[in-house]
Amino acid sequence: MDEKRNIKLEDIYRKYAEGLYYYLLRLSGSPTVAEELVQETFYRATISLSSIKHQEVKPWLFKIARNIYIDEWRKRQRWKWVPFFEKEEMISPYGIPEAEAVKKENKKELKDLLALLPENYRTILYFREYEDFTYQEIQEAMELSESQVKVTLFRARKRLKELAENVKGESEHDGMDKG
Repeated sequence: MDEKRNIKLEDIYRKYAEGLYYYLLRLSGSPTVAEELVQETFYRATISLSSIKHQEVKPWLFKIARNIYIDEWRKRQRWKWVPFFEKEEMISPYGIPEAEAVKKENKKELKDLLALLPENYRTILYFREYEDFTYQEIQEAMELSESQVKVTLFRARKRLKELAENVKGESEHDGMDKG
């Protein structure tokens, strides 16, 4: 019985660890913190693995990961430490430098904008846009009703768009001042 459960855990790890890592990396901005939180997620998941049904595994794991991140963030807040995004590595010499630079800048701008959103907005956008969660999976992972999922997702997208427009407006205004 234990061997069967271990095999199932290994399968679950192989299937979901990478997605959990990228989700936690988006939230924390730190590869080291993300790795630690993924390990903690699977540690906690092993404790109650026998009570979960296979079709519920993905939202259940992301729910655990989110709760672990929130716990970690609160703990670090007490020490006045906020996880900041680390500087990214240099652009690969194998791509077209201009295209790679624009792509990298766009990713950085999006990352910076997402960092300005509240955690629940970042999480719901990540689940829907990066992990392709269904509304049902988001409901389970975030413990929201279907209408709360729809409203929160709408508000998160709207707020992200407002932030992007504000940044764009500021950069255009700055360009006029310099010229």
